[in-house]
Amino acid sequence: MHALTRTARVTGLFYLGNAITAILGLLIVRPLLFTADDAQAALADLIAHQSLARAAVALELGMVVTQTLAAVWFYRLFRPADAVTASGIAAFGLVSATVGLVSAALLATAVGLSVDPVGDAAGVVPVLLLISDNLWGVGALFFGLWLLPMGWCVLRSGWMPRILGWILLTGGVGYVISAFVAYLAPDAPAVAEALTFPAAVGELWMVGYLLIRGVRRTAPAEAPPTVHPLTPAAS
Repeated sequence: MHALTRTARVTGLFYLGNAITAILGLLIVRPLLFTADDAQAALADLIAHQSLARAAVALELGMVVTQTLAAVWFYRLFRPADAVTASGIAAFGLVSATVGLVSAALLATAVGLSVDPVGDAAGVVPVLLLISDNLWGVGALFFGLWLLPMGWCVLRSGWMPRILGWILLTGGVGYVISAFVAYLAPDAPAVAEALTFPAAVGELWMVGYLLIRGVRRTAPAEAPPTVHPLTPAAS
């Protein structure tokens, strides 16, 4: 197997792991665990569903691990095509992982307070969960930002369909805008959600392409080395 294709498929595995843990943790477990319209019931929910609460923490930690590895491997994959832009994927992806890490710490603290209450646990736990939720809300900025250099690298490298690159760029812009819409127009959640659809399409396509195809067979193994203008040419 071509080394670049192997790197692409490993990247796809990490990206798939990130998608799975995100779907399970944010879209399935959290809604089952917490009563969205009754913050005061948060402590009772945690006490009644200890195993599910701990699973939620584990899934968020899983998101952190897979997001970090995906960010590093995307840099490794696209560095030969455009090292600066590939660095942007890694940097924005690591910020997203940091958002998940802080959220997991807040959630773990809430779970700990439900087991061993300290002070006004009933008042503190809802606040911790609210901060955790809003971390993911504002973190949408970087969920979108990391798609921008990713899409640009797809266009620059030629290793994947150009339409995928444009969808990723469109999705990245939409995701960033959705973060503002969610707070500026809280009564229109459907609008913010609709803005993230192109990103979901692009990310799923990227995962599938990396795992199944890797990169196009015509892709160069590596970009030609960059020679600094002041470096004397070899004789």
